Amino acid sequence: MAQIQSGRRRLGRYSPPPVKARLWTDGGARGNPGPAAFAYVLETDDGTVLDARGEAIGRATNNVAEYSALVAGLRRAAELHVSELEVRSDSELMVKQMRGEYRVKKQELQELFLDASRAARGIERVTYTHVRREHNELADRLVNEALDAA
Repeated sequence: MAQIQSGRRRLGRYSPPPVKARLWTDGGARGNPGPAAFAYVLETDDGTVLDARGEAIGRATNNVAEYSALVAGLRRAAELHVSELEVRSDSELMVKQMRGEYRVKKQELQELFLDASRAARGIERVTYTHVRREHNELADRLVNEALDAA
């Protein structure tokens, strides 16, 4: 985008087109705490997958795994210049904490909550939606694959 002013060319700041996306997150632990993993799936409005990842994280609680998925997914969305993001998770606790409806009481979640909040600032608009587990199939499958491979 170039602008002309007083016979001189002034370059304007390039703004990439807005990207709207959905971030599906899931985390799991076999035992609580126990061997744990997280996964996320980042997709555009039309269902095109921008990125999908599952990763084992060692021994952790289910809630730590859920937040780890959120942090990783938010960071990836910001890297891909997503401007509007709907996070969908089957963790009602995490969704309500991120919306500000519940306080984050456990110390091990407070740091992850802050990491997620910081990562979300790199995206213009983020909303959080709780979904039932059966509507989060791909992220759930990636968690289980990461746990099986660990």
